[in-house]
Order: sequence, then structure tokens, then C-alpha cells
Amino acid sequence: MNPLHHLRVVPRTLTMAAGLAWLAGCGVLPRVGPDYVGPPQTRSHAMAQAAATGASAQSEAFQTWQAPLPHGGVPAQLTDWWRQFDDPALLVLQEAAQRENAGIAQAAARIEQARVGTVAANAAGLPSVDAGLSASRGTLNIGTDIFLVNQARASLQAGWEIDLFGRIRREQEAAGARLDARTDDWHDARVSVAAEVAAQYLQYRYCEALVAISQADAESRAGTATVTERAAQAGFQAPAAAALARASAAESASRVTAQRADCELSVKALVALTGLSEPTVRQQLAQSASRMPEPRAFDVTAVPASLLAQRPDLAAAERAVAAASADIGVAEGDRYPRLSLLGSVAPLGLKTSSFSGSLFTWSIGPSVSLPVFDGGRRAANVQAAKAAYVAAEADYRARARQAVREVEEALVRLNSAALREQDALTASQGYRRAADAADVRWKNGLGSLLELEEARRYALAADSTLATVRRDRVAAWVALYRALGGGWSA
Repeated sequence: MNPLHHLRVVPRTLTMAAGLAWLAGCGVLPRVGPDYVGPPQTRSHAMAQAAATGASAQSEAFQTWQAPLPHGGVPAQLTDWWRQFDDPALLVLQEAAQRENAGIAQAAARIEQARVGTVAANAAGLPSVDAGLSASRGTLNIGTDIFLVNQARASLQAGWEIDLFGRIRREQEAAGARLDARTDDWHDARVSVAAEVAAQYLQYRYCEALVAISQADAESRAGTATVTERAAQAGFQAPAAAALARASAAESASRVTAQRADCELSVKALVALTGLSEPTVRQQLAQSASRMPEPRAFDVTAVPASLLAQRPDLAAAERAVAAASADIGVAEGDRYPRLSLLGSVAPLGLKTSSFSGSLFTWSIGPSVSLPVFDGGRRAANVQAAKAAYVAAEADYRARARQAVREVEEALVRLNSAALREQDALTASQGYRRAADAADVRWKNGLGSLLELEEARRYALAADSTLATVRRDRVAAWVALYRALGGGWSA
């Protein structure tokens, strides 16, 4: 055959391959697998109620939350959340946790892994070129003659799979969705760490309040025990009264010791979360000692469901559904023929003691791979991918329902704490006045020690309840922060 014919075939082959690649890249050629359309509820208000009630995505848009909204539901920004507590120590701990927490670092590393995966997927749709060099030295026997042969070889091999049916594009689609999901996971880790730091900080301040209440009660009971002991020694009080006073003082002192131990546990937890040294954490905690963090009249939007889309865990779950959808196309693509354009260039040089020469070879042309029989493996892979998609979709719906529930519960607790606080304050003040009056009567010989101890128990319980209600109110704000995805926005 005329060698010139081969030279004429090469440009035609290259032109045809380039044209097919261009058509595949433009989406003109068919693409195997389903085309993913994000569930409309992921970016809309209607999703929240549809997920919560089990209704379809086409159900009527949900207009209001069932839980009462604090502050009348006046719209406000939920970003920059922690500065509204006006607590410098909390800000320092939050910033340290965001820098040093291992969970956030792990999530960032997973982003990098996913990014590398997208590079590999994108590279699959591009030509690849490999070069090789080799040299050898040996002998060549021709009859009785022996020749020393030096051989040098260079090679250049190229390959390009034409994405006729969109399998490679589906791989790229899946890799991109997984990268988005890992990024969302990183945001979710940030929100989770911030909420955990705030919860531990709040627990420490609550513990401090209980220590102060218990310490004041212990000092009062210790004073009563001292007076009662002296009166018993002088014969003005029965020995049983002195024993009761001593037991009451010991019980109160034990309560203070146990409460201080709980505070120490909160300090250890903050050290672990923030990565700061314990002296540094204690120094920060000392800045606002015995002060419960008080948010400055937070407002939430009139329809918090509109903020539900900013939850990074929901966004990550939606991206997982998109990746699973693309995986179906990848599995389907394995059942179709593959067309590749292969080429190679390989010059060869030979040199002996008697002669030297060179040889130049090249080749270029299409290669088709056809799946013929695999025992049902490829079909099983398609079914497995479809099952994985169904599982991812179910996980997304479950997360959406849980998100709605968490917001509803946080709003209910917030409203409940606001309503309970005034009653708890009234009870604390009333029982404290009753205890003070009982103490005066006892000191003047008009009341019994049993009456005084009972009044003290009521006052201590009321003071502790008030501290608990105040803690619950702030904890509800922290829970709402977590339920709405924190300050992250899509």
C-alpha cells in the first residue's frame, strides 16, 4: 500500500476524534444514567414542611412554624452569633477552637482528598502522554561471529478515551458533588465545634452560679451550727439540735465540694476543645467570673424555615444524593463500548563494532473495547448504584425531618424558658425572704431549727431552679444556633 495513504489517514483520524470529543464535551452526545435535578426543597422554604410531614415536594408551601417565635419573630441576622453575647472570654475560646480543633482539621483534610479526586476525574477526559527511555548492552551471535551491540530506545505513547456515552462526564459530576459535600462537612464541623464550646462554657458558668449559691448556703449553715453548738454546751439547746445543725452544715459543705468538681470537669472539656493550655483557659474564665452569658435580645426571622437551607449537614446530604445519581451513570457507562485513540512514536538506535543504524516506528489509530460477557457483574453494579442512590435520598429526607424537629424543639425550649424565668425569679425571692424571716425568728428564740432548715431547703431549691432556668434559656439559643446551621450560609 502506498505510504502516502497512511499520511492522509492520520489527519482524518485526528479530526474525527477531536470532533467526537468536542461533541461529548458540549453534551451533544448521549449521556448514560439519570440527569440529576436537585430536590426543590433543598433551596426552598416548602421543603422543610414537606420533609416534616412526609408530603411531596410539590405540596403547598409551608408558611409558619408551629412553635412560638421569640421576640415576636422580628427578622434579624443570625450571623456573627457569639459577639451578641458580649462575653470576651467566650469569643477567645471560640476562636481558639476554630483554629485548633482536630475535628475541623480532619474535615479540611477530607476536602483536600476530595479535591484530588476531582483532578483525577477531570484528567480522565483529557489525552494522556507517557514517555520512556531505555538503553541496553549485549552480544549478537551470527554464525561464528560475535558482535557487541549497544541499543538505545525512546518511546512516546499517547492515549485518549473519547467519552461517547458520558461515563467520564458522570465520573466528573460525582467527584464534583463529593467535593461539595466534603466542603459542607467542614462547615458542619465548624458549627458543631462552636456549639460544643458554647455549651461547655455555659455549663461552666452555670456550675459557678451553683457553687456561689451552695457556698452562701454552706456559710449560713456553718454559722447556725456554731451558734447551736455553743447553745447546747450552755444547756439552752438540746444535743439533738446541735447534731442536726452539724449534719446540715456537713451536707452543705459536701454539696459545695461536689459542685466544684463539676466545674473542674468543664474546664478540662474546654481545654480539650480549644487546644489552649489549662492556665490560659482559666485566665479567660476568670475575666467574667460568675457571670452567665447573656445574649442581647436575639431575633430570628419570621419564617426560620428559610434559613434551614443554610444547614451544612443538609447541604452535604443533598450533594451525596447528587454523587449517588452520577454513580448510576458511571456504572451504566461500563456496559457500553469504549472508544480510544492510541498513538506511539518509538525511535530505536543500534550500534555494533561493525555497523550502526536506526529505526523509527510510529502508529496511530482508534481502539474499541466491547463488553461481551462478564457473568452479570456490570448489571449488578448498576443495581447496586441505584440502591445506593435510594439510600442516599432516604438519608437526606431523614436529615431534613430531623432539622425541622431540632429547630422546632429549640424554639419551644426558648419560649418555655422565657416564660418560666419570671416565675422562677418570683419563687426564689419569696423563698429567700421566708428563709431570712425564719432565721430571724430562730435567732430570737421564736422559731425552731427544723423550721429554719426547711425554709433553707426551699430557698436553696428555688435559687438552683432559677439558675437552671437561666441556663436553659441560653442553652436554647445555642441549640437554635446549631439547628439553623450557625452563621454559615450557602
